[in-house]
Amino acid sequence: MAITQQDTDQDTDAVRALQALEDDRSSVRLRAAMAVGTAPDPRFVGKLIERSAIEPEFFVRDMLTWALTRHPTALTLPELIREVRSDRVQARSQALHTLSKIGDRQAWPVITRALLSDADDSVARSAWRAAVVLVPEGEESELAVALATQFGRGERETQLSLSRALVALGEIIVPALRAATSAQDPGVRAHALATQQLLRDPDLGFGFAIEEAKRVVALGGSGQEG
Repeated sequence: MAITQQDTDQDTDAVRALQALEDDRSSVRLRAAMAVGTAPDPRFVGKLIERSAIEPEFFVRDMLTWALTRHPTALTLPELIREVRSDRVQARSQALHTLSKIGDRQAWPVITRALLSDADDSVARSAWRAAVVLVPEGEESELAVALATQFGRGERETQLSLSRALVALGEIIVPALRAATSAQDPGVRAHALATQQLLRDPDLGFGFAIEEAKRVVALGGSGQEG
C-alpha cells in the first residue's frame, strides 16, 4: 500500500502532539491533550497514560483523562488497570479517575478492599468514586460495608468524598450507616451521622451536616431513631 502525503502529514501531526504533551508550558500541554482527544489515535494511549502519572496541573490532567475516554476501551482498559497497581500515587489516582469516567464494569475486579483503604487519601478518594460507578448490580451492599470502614478518615475533603460516594449508592447504605452511628469512635459516629443527613437531604451542605453531627455526638447521641 502506497504511503500518501496525507499519511505523512498525519504522522507528523501525531509526533508534534506527543512532543507537545511534554512542553514546559501548561497551556501548550492542555492544547495538545485536547488535540489528541479530538483526533484519537492508538499511538497516543500509552503516552496519555504515562503523562497522566506525572502531569502537575489539574486542568491538564483532566484533559488527558478526557482524551483517554475518546479512545477505544479495548486499548485503554488494560493499560489503566495495570496503572492502578503502580507504586506511584498519582499514577494510581489518575488511572482510577479515568476508569470512573470510562465506566466500563470490566474494570471492577481491580477495585479491591486494599485499594478502597489505600494509605494515600487522593488514591482512596479516586477509588471510592470509581467503585460506585463500576460496582456490579447486586454488590452494592458489600461495597457500602467496605466504604463504611473508612468513616472518620482524613480531613473534610476526604470525608466529603466518602459521604458523596456512599450517598450515590442510595438507600442500600442504610444498614452500614446504622452500624457506624453506634461505633465507639466519635469521629466515625459524626461522619456517619453527617452522611445519614445527606442521604435524607442531598441539598444539605456537608459543612453544616458534619458540624451538626459533631454536636449530636458531643451530647451523647447516636442519631438513631426509636
